[in-house]
Amino acid sequence: MSVVRKIRVLIIDDSATVRQTLSSILESDPQIEVLGVASDPFVAARRIAEEIPDVITLDVEMPRMDGITFLRKLMAQKPIPVVMCSSLTEAGSETLLQALEAGAVDIILKPKVGVADHLLESKIRICDAVKAAAGARLAGVNRAVPQFTRLGHEPEKKLTADAMLPPPTGGRAMARTTESVVCIGASTGGTEALRVLLEGLPPDSPGMVIVQHMPEKFTASFARRLDSLCAVEVKEAEDGDTVRRGRVLIAPGNRHTLLERSGARYYVSVKDGPLVSRHRPSVDVLFRSATRSAGSNAVGVIMTGMGDDGARGLSEMKQAGAFTLAQDEATSVVFGMPKEAIALGCVDRVVPLPGLAGEVLRAASR
Repeated sequence: MSVVRKIRVLIIDDSATVRQTLSSILESDPQIEVLGVASDPFVAARRIAEEIPDVITLDVEMPRMDGITFLRKLMAQKPIPVVMCSSLTEAGSETLLQALEAGAVDIILKPKVGVADHLLESKIRICDAVKAAAGARLAGVNRAVPQFTRLGHEPEKKLTADAMLPPPTGGRAMARTTESVVCIGASTGGTEALRVLLEGLPPDSPGMVIVQHMPEKFTASFARRLDSLCAVEVKEAEDGDTVRRGRVLIAPGNRHTLLERSGARYYVSVKDGPLVSRHRPSVDVLFRSATRSAGSNAVGVIMTGMGDDGARGLSEMKQAGAFTLAQDEATSVVFGMPKEAIALGCVDRVVPLPGLAGEVLRAASR
């Protein structure tokens, strides 16, 4: 029987407490091992020279060299998947968006040590982020995407969208109208993929609601960044916001976002709730709400990301008459989410990222 190689992680953080906590969290997953820890980038560079890790977790603020500078040097010389680690601050979110532009695969928050529920959720998110990073396609780097076999370890119950709203029933959504609404789900690699998609849209594009797996505080900065780049208006969703032409709403981090309808008006409902498909916000929750509120008036799009969040929801949208799209494997940083949806047979068209904006517009006007 072949031995399954674990994902080897190097932790870089100037806090001994954080290094110890992250090590404990990552080592609790049977698919991950901590290769080593480093207190700053100079120590890390010496460690990398001895053995190259599969993934690096990298703090932003450190002595001698900040994390962003080290990230840029690393990507220019020896690209390795990097997950940025930061405290929960609004100011820090702007810096971490720069990290994503510089080549970081994902963002995680430093765990809130001492609070059991927060620590459990931190464990889920941190381990999933590292696993996604291990299989990420880095720009300009031909990396073999490893297939990690499940080791029979499922410690946390994985909730479905049933935890937030009942399954859809026939006849709840209005009949086909002249207005369409587009619902999009993305995770690892989605920040840059969404930029490409939204920059390709004209200012009168159909109203859109997006779930991008991202921590709270960071979605507001992400929305502002996209708003400055795109012809459409982009904002972080607030409870009761109207979904209308020319507007894109980004689900706030750590809150589920649902599409609702009042007469002919679509709006969003932002709610607390448990992790669904291991995420909050969850793509499955958004897609199910679109099935119930929009039916065949909706277009569903699933993009780059690890795991299966959104696959079941997209299947429900398809069954309700929505047109469905998926980003193709070649342009996905991680092909997990689109692959799972395609396997369910619920994707009408698989599209490379550069052509996705045009396909969304065509689907919405069909």
